[in-house]
Amino acid sequence: MKLGLAIWAFWALGGVGTSVAQVPASVPADATAQDQTTTLRVGTSIVLVPALVTTKNGQPVFTLTADDFGLWDDGVQQKLRLEEDADKQPVALVIVVEAGGEGATHLDDYAAIGPMIDQLVGSVEHTVAVVGFDSEAALVQPFTSDLNKAEQAVYGIGPGDGKAAMVDALGFSVDLLKKQPPKYRRMILTLTETHDHGSHLKVADAVRAVSDTNTAIYSFAFSSTKADAKEEANGFSSSEPGPAHGCFSREWTGDPTRQPSVASQDYDCLAELAPPLRLARIAFIAATGALKKNVPETVAHLTGGEYYSFSNRKTLEKGLQELANHIPNRYMLSFHPQNPHPGFHSVVLQLKDRPNLKVAAWTSYWVEGTD
Repeated sequence: MKLGLAIWAFWALGGVGTSVAQVPASVPADATAQDQTTTLRVGTSIVLVPALVTTKNGQPVFTLTADDFGLWDDGVQQKLRLEEDADKQPVALVIVVEAGGEGATHLDDYAAIGPMIDQLVGSVEHTVAVVGFDSEAALVQPFTSDLNKAEQAVYGIGPGDGKAAMVDALGFSVDLLKKQPPKYRRMILTLTETHDHGSHLKVADAVRAVSDTNTAIYSFAFSSTKADAKEEANGFSSSEPGPAHGCFSREWTGDPTRQPSVASQDYDCLAELAPPLRLARIAFIAATGALKKNVPETVAHLTGGEYYSFSNRKTLEKGLQELANHIPNRYMLSFHPQNPHPGFHSVVLQLKDRPNLKVAAWTSYWVEGTD
């Protein structure tokens, strides 16, 4: 790796897709968020779902209860409970910085993250690591509670080579977080372009990797302009609008700066409309297709994080300020899955009779079999 500074590279590519954090087969009904991950085994009795509710203009909403939400696991509605004091849980954050490819032209913009780190982790116990990547991913700053060290690590990253192996870097970062104590809320914040260039980790393994953990991924991305950033897969997305006022319609009545992408909209529509018996499989295929089109947006969608586009330091600062306001204002919901079959589970979380509000939560989790 050629990041312009001495760094510690220790992780072998390709391994993260098969690493699995295990939780006990039986979990008390009153278990708190700090005792769980979203990698589950058959027989596990509780699943945790962090969720952000906002107005169409992006303002957080604080006053809802569990009865205001409806959740379907592979098409089967679940009974929800609201966990208290989730915002007091310690935070483990990995900041992922693209130094290769077109990321080298945005190194000065990335400096916006430095003064914001303390607002992102809040006033709770915390630990922060910094990962840089070009054709390879490497640990620039090991986990530390000293935010000045994390800030200086971001400032110290120099230009990398011509590649941007973003999927590998995400796998690298997920693997780092899995080694942290389970008491931590796990977060990844990425500063990247939209398309991957040069990863070795298979797309399906990447989807599983981000579904194997309770990590929320918050993505900040600038548009890729390389020729090979064209549509790379025949997924479910289409630029053609559906019927007026329907799920696949391209109409948008909210804030024009917050309009979802075509890929994100189609993914949500599939989750609503697919027959339950095929839902998990279709959602998995849709996720792998979307990942090839826009990596940071897709992983943010899958993990219940947030996606922001930026073009310069000013627009990055604006997005970071908004995210810092959202992170401590999330609901932590939980449910006992009625059918925790092995493999990929598609999750749909909706609000009841709240048409003017928007909810964001992770859309999948992975159940590991006993074999």
